[in-house]
Amino acid sequence: MISNNIDLESTKKSETKDFIRQIIDKDIESGKYGGRVHTRFPPEPNGYLHIGHAKAIVVDFGIAEDYHGLTNLRFDDTNPVTEDVEYVDSIQADIKWLGYDWEDRLYYASQYFDKFYEYAQELIKKGLAYVCSLSLDQIKEYRGTVTEAGKPSPDRERPIAESLELLEKMKNGDFAEATYTLRAKIDMSHSNMKMRDPLIYRIKHAHHHQTGDKWHIYPMYDFAHCLEDSIEGITHSLCTLEFQNNRILYDWFLDALEIYHPQQIEFARLNITHTVTSKRKLKQLVDDKIVDGWDDPRMPTICGMRRRGYTPQAVRNFCEGVGLAKRESTVEMALLEYHVRQDLNKNSLRMMGVVNPLKVVITNYPEDQEEWLEAVNNPENPEDGTRLVPFSRELYIEQEDFMEDAPKKFFRLSQGREVRLRYAYFITCTDVIKDQAGKILELHCTYDPETKGGNAPDGRKVKATMHWVSVKHATQVEVRMYNSLFVEENPDKKEEGKTFLDYINPDSLEINQNCWVEPELAKAKAEVNYQFERIGYFFLDSKYSSPEKPVFNRTVTLKDTWAKIKNN
Repeated sequence: MISNNIDLESTKKSETKDFIRQIIDKDIESGKYGGRVHTRFPPEPNGYLHIGHAKAIVVDFGIAEDYHGLTNLRFDDTNPVTEDVEYVDSIQADIKWLGYDWEDRLYYASQYFDKFYEYAQELIKKGLAYVCSLSLDQIKEYRGTVTEAGKPSPDRERPIAESLELLEKMKNGDFAEATYTLRAKIDMSHSNMKMRDPLIYRIKHAHHHQTGDKWHIYPMYDFAHCLEDSIEGITHSLCTLEFQNNRILYDWFLDALEIYHPQQIEFARLNITHTVTSKRKLKQLVDDKIVDGWDDPRMPTICGMRRRGYTPQAVRNFCEGVGLAKRESTVEMALLEYHVRQDLNKNSLRMMGVVNPLKVVITNYPEDQEEWLEAVNNPENPEDGTRLVPFSRELYIEQEDFMEDAPKKFFRLSQGREVRLRYAYFITCTDVIKDQAGKILELHCTYDPETKGGNAPDGRKVKATMHWVSVKHATQVEVRMYNSLFVEENPDKKEEGKTFLDYINPDSLEINQNCWVEPELAKAKAEVNYQFERIGYFFLDSKYSSPEKPVFNRTVTLKDTWAKIKNN
C-alpha cells in the first residue's frame, strides 16, 4: 500500500534522481514498509560535527522531507569513555542551525540498553553467541587474514548456561576490563572479516552520561546500530561507504533475532580539499592549541563555519550540489566557498570599510563641512533600503588603490588621474606627501562638487570607483583574515616522516587591528552578514567581538576561485 502522503508523480522522473531516491521510489511502489519513509541521523557524541556530517544531515533529513516522512535524531552513545554532554548539546544546536527539526524524536542508544541485553541473551540461547576469554590481541590473531581463514576461539562451544552466567557477571561488574567479551558465533572462515565471530559486548567500567554507573558492559556499534534502527521502525538506514562491509552483519543480527528489518544503504562520504575531518585529528588541533577551539573559523566544523559567517542555506546548497554517489571523491574547497559567496551576494548588507588605510585630504573641500550621502544597502535586494554615509575633508582609502608610478592598466588613483568615490564625488590626486624616508603619508586631492552622487553632468567617464570612509566619522575595528588551515590539498596523504600537522599553513590567520569602517558597521549586529565593498564578506566574531571593540571575521573573499577551476 502506498502512503497517501507521498505523491511520486509530483517529484522528478526517476532517471533524474539519485540512486537512493530511486530505491525509495521502488519501495513505495511495491508497498514495502507500508509506503513509509523514516530515516535517522545517528551521531556519536564524541566530538563536534563537521562538513561531512552536514552532508549526512542534509541526506537524512532532506530525503525524509522529500517523501513527507520522518527523521529521528539518535545519539549512538555506546562508548562512555569518549562521550560528553557538551557534544550532545553542540550536535543539537548544529542541526537546528542547518534548519532541520527532529520534533519529538530524540533518542539515545543507551535508552535501549536493557533491550540490547535481552537480545544478547536470546542469541546465546539460540547458540549464536558465546562469552570468550581471549584477549583483544588474541582475537585479532585468531581472526586470520583476508587470504587465510581464522581459527575458532577455545570458548566457541562454551555451554549456553555458562555463557549466560558469565554475561550476567560481566554486566554486574564482577570482572576486570578485557577479561571477557561476548561474541557472535557466525563463521571463522567467512570471506568478509566482519563475520568472523565479531564482538557484541565488551567490559568497560566507565560512568555513562545517561545511565550513570548501571552498566559495566557496553554494546559494539555493529550490534547496537541495527537494533536501534529496528526498534525505532526506521525504513532506510542511510550510511556512508565505510559501513558497506558492515551491512552483511547488520542483516545477520536482524535475521538471527527475527525482528523488524530496515534496509541499510551506503553513499559516498564528503571529502574536501585543504582540510581534515577525522574527529581525532580535529581534537588534536584543539588540544595542541593550533586553533582556538572546535569553533575556530578555520575548522571544518559546523560551529566553526557558523562563527566564520557561513550561512546554513549555503552549506545546504553545497551538500545538495555535491550530490549522492557510490564512489569516493574529493571536492574542492573552492566549491564550498562558491556556494557561500552565492548566498551572501544575495543576502548580505553592503558597507564600506578600509583594511589598509591611506589618508586622503580633499584640499578644496571646506574644513568644517560634512555631508551625509545616500548609499544602497544591497543592490540585490531593494527591500534592504538605503543608509546615509558621512563625507568630509579627510578620508581613508585602501593603500592598494593608489600607485605613484602607475602602469597603463592600473585604473585606480595615481597623481593627475581622476577617479570616482562610491556614492560621493570625482576626485583627482594633485600631491603625494612623504616622510624623509620616502614613505607615503597622505595624498592631497581635489574634488569636483558637480559630480555629487558619482556622476558628471558633462558625461565624462572614469575607469575606477573606489570605496572610502570619512576619517572624522570612522571607527577602528579588528579584522581577521582566514585562509586555508593547510597548505597541502590532501593533508592526510602518506609521506614518510610527516603527519598532517606538517602541512599547517602558517598564514591561515592574519589579524589586522588597523581597519576603519563607516558608522553603520560600527553598530554591526551579531548573526548579520556584511560585505565590505570590494574587499570581501565579513561577520562579527562571536568569541572576541564586543560593543567596545568590534572584531570581524572575513567569511570569504569576493573573488570566485571556483569559476576559474570550473572553466579550466
